[in-house]
Amino acid sequence: MSAPRRALLVIDVQNEYFTGQLRIAHPPVSESLPNIVRAIDAAHVQGVPVVVFQHTLPAGAPVFADGSASWDLHPDVAARPRDHHLRKAQPSVFTGTDLAAWLAAHDIDTVTVVGYMTHNCNASSIYEAFHRGLRVEVLGDASGALPYANAAGQASAEEIHRVFSVVFHSNFAAVATTDAWIAALQAGQALPLDNILQSNQRACAAA
Repeated sequence: MSAPRRALLVIDVQNEYFTGQLRIAHPPVSESLPNIVRAIDAAHVQGVPVVVFQHTLPAGAPVFADGSASWDLHPDVAARPRDHHLRKAQPSVFTGTDLAAWLAAHDIDTVTVVGYMTHNCNASSIYEAFHRGLRVEVLGDASGALPYANAAGQASAEEIHRVFSVVFHSNFAAVATTDAWIAALQAGQALPLDNILQSNQRACAAA
């Protein structure tokens, strides 16, 4: 396999997830934010373009209201250079943005996803990138989830993050730690991806 031509997608690292109403619970932001910053810094050193996304809803919206304090990028991300900065109004980073054209123009074949949330904007973006023919990587310790409870049931942030990560790695995206990704980046190597059949067979054998 040829060396990946990567772009780092930094998704919605905004104050809403730190001090707003949608506070990331797992992994804790004390873990995920430093890893996001490390990934950005490593990308710059290795010449990997960084694309920063900012979820944006109309003024007066209960979350991510344009121009509000919770809408702002976290200062640790805002202070770092980026190669492209896009606002988005839908979960997928491709919807309503020029990302696909930008990636094509820069000859990118692999996208690495960090940021929030594992199960919403990250998942939507991962699935769409996969279906667009891109190789996808996810840094599990540089992303995060929050708990849900609704008419369909209840799930903890840990459960949501873990289950989505397992599903991603079975088919859609190579899931790795930030350390493993930086090592692969420095070596010019792709991260290994599993498959559905073997993922299922291991689970059945362990049951």
